[in-house]
Amino acid sequence: MPEGHTIHRLAADHREAFAGRPVRATSPQGKFSDGAALVDGRILETAEAHGKHLFLGFGGGPGGDWIHIHLGLFGKYTLGGAPVPPPTDTVRLRLANPESYADLRGPTTCALITGAEKQAIHDRLGPDPLRPGDDPGKAWQRISRSRTSVAALLMDQKVVAGVGNVYRAEVLFRHGIDPYRTGRDLTRSEWDAMWADLAGLMREGVRNNRIDTVRPEHTPEAMGRPPRVDDHGGEVYVYRRAAMPCHVCGGEIRTAGLAARNLFWCPGCQQR
Repeated sequence: MPEGHTIHRLAADHREAFAGRPVRATSPQGKFSDGAALVDGRILETAEAHGKHLFLGFGGGPGGDWIHIHLGLFGKYTLGGAPVPPPTDTVRLRLANPESYADLRGPTTCALITGAEKQAIHDRLGPDPLRPGDDPGKAWQRISRSRTSVAALLMDQKVVAGVGNVYRAEVLFRHGIDPYRTGRDLTRSEWDAMWADLAGLMREGVRNNRIDTVRPEHTPEAMGRPPRVDDHGGEVYVYRRAAMPCHVCGGEIRTAGLAARNLFWCPGCQQR
């Protein structure tokens, strides 16, 4: 499932390609035909993200002001420029103008919603490190009272929105925090440092369209090691590095299941 930086990147791409102009909206697959017909020809005013949720805002028409998209495990976006190719019948939603197109396939959610319905989604999500003004204190209120592991809390979108398995594993490593520590055993200063780090790492993820979490002294060039080869891309400390040596202490990276996801950590660097 894409992490929050990917959705914020998609929002920026939509704003650049379509904002301020009328768009053609179609649903070649047919599952979003009614919604597409209601926004077809309208101006896309803005696009924004909150965690793993993408919102496309339209003005001047009936039946809802926002298209709400959640990619889930299988959703994918293809964005391109002219010449705009004919869509395939797997495309749930196509937005197009003479210069650009965006094809959405396989999302968990693609729905036309009202402003009130959109606000209800925001209200149930935790703060997002990439949304200006979101308050890390809101997440801290839940974390500081919880007996749940900090690793599980970071993946709970009601606590922190946008953090996925990669950022979860990497930020815990970068701050030397054992993933099985409970939320109430975390200090406020530790949480504030993690939040600031997440915001910085995820902003770089938006800019580079990949996740890199290693510090300069641990890059392949600095360490004289081969670059990471993985379909997720980017240089990381522990994610998908089970049984490999830690870049910092040389110990073996471990993995275990936690809340239906694989957890990765270094017992040497992340002691309780």
